[in-house]
Amino acid sequence: MKKFSTIALLLALGISGTSVFADEMNPPETKCSFLANAPDKHEVVKGDTLWGISQMFLEHAWCWPQVWGMNREEIKNPHWIYPGQIVYFDRVAGRLRLGDPGSRTSTGYSGGVPTVRLSPQIRGQNLASNAITTIPTNSIEPFLSQPLVLEENDLVDTPRIVAAQQGHVNAGKSEKIYAMGDLHDNVIFQVYRPATPLRDPETKLILGYEAAYVGTIKLLRAGKSENEAHSFLITASKEELTVGDRLLPVPNTEMANYVPHPPATDLAGRIVSIYGGVAQAGQNQTVSINRGSEEGVDIGTVLQMYRLGDIIVDKTKAKTVVKLPDEQYGTLFIYRVFKHVSYGLIMQVTDSAQVGDVVRKPE
Repeated sequence: MKKFSTIALLLALGISGTSVFADEMNPPETKCSFLANAPDKHEVVKGDTLWGISQMFLEHAWCWPQVWGMNREEIKNPHWIYPGQIVYFDRVAGRLRLGDPGSRTSTGYSGGVPTVRLSPQIRGQNLASNAITTIPTNSIEPFLSQPLVLEENDLVDTPRIVAAQQGHVNAGKSEKIYAMGDLHDNVIFQVYRPATPLRDPETKLILGYEAAYVGTIKLLRAGKSENEAHSFLITASKEELTVGDRLLPVPNTEMANYVPHPPATDLAGRIVSIYGGVAQAGQNQTVSINRGSEEGVDIGTVLQMYRLGDIIVDKTKAKTVVKLPDEQYGTLFIYRVFKHVSYGLIMQVTDSAQVGDVVRKPE
C-alpha cells in the first residue's frame, strides 16, 4: 500500500493556525502579501511548479510556505500536489488551500473553501513521480551532479584516463577509453577535467575548484593486474575525453523538493561565476555565489539579487562623492551547496545577472 503524504492530508483538511515554519523562516519584517489581482483558484496542470503557482497569488513567490501554513519539520519534504487538484485562495483567512474538483457539500463551499473528504484510494502510478516540484527540474537536473566544487587536491587519487582507443589522445561518445586507478567496485563514472579556481570577488581568495564535467563512461572490463588498464565505453560526452581526465562514481541525483526560505541570518554575498563561462545570465540559468554551508546557506535558501550602485561625483556640489543605491533586480533559489560555494537558479529577473553582483537576504 502506498504511503499517503501527511502534509497533503493536513492541507486537504485545511489546517490553519500559526506556522512554526513561518515564524522561524519568515521573520516579522518579511511581508508576505497577496497580489491585488490574485485569482480565486487555480487548477494544477502538468508542468506547474509550486513556485509558479505561488507567483500567480503572491507578491513574493518564495514566501508560499507561510501562506500554506507549513511548519519547520516539513522543510525537507514539502507537500505533494498533483495535476487535477485545485488551489483555492481563502481571502478571509489569507491562506492558500488545496482541494479536489467536485468537493462541494450540500450547503456549498464553506467560506469559499471546499471541504475534502479523504478515503482510501489506489493510484496506478508512483505518487512522487506525479507530484509537481518546487522549481523547474529540467533547469537544474544536470547540475545536481555537475558542476562539482572540489578542494585543491580532491582529484589527485581518483582513477585517471591514460589512453584512448588505437593510441589516440581524445575520444568521444561510443568510443573506448582506458583508465588506471582503484574503481572501488563502481561500474559507471562521470569524467571531470582538472578544475578551474573559483575566486571570491571580495577577498580574491580561492573558494574552491570547479571541475568541468566532460562525459560519462561504463566499465567494460576491469584490469586483471596492477599495471593493466581498465576498459570503458563512453556513453555520453559533453566534449571529447582526454588523457589526464579524472573519474568519479556517478552520484545519486534524486532531486530533493525543498521549501524556499530566507536565510536565518542577515546573509550577503556576491556572484562568483555564471555557469558555462558566459558574461551574463537570465531567468532559469545557474550562477554560483561565494557563500556555502559554512556561512549558513542550505538548499532552498532564497536570496535577492542586486546590481551595485555606481560611485559618482555630485556635480551639484564640488568634490562630493556619492554612492548610488544598489538596485534589486532578481531572485535566486539555492539548490546545491558546498562548503564555501553554492549554486542557485535565477527565478525572476528584470535585468541580466553579472559576476560581482550582490545577493542578500530578502527584505
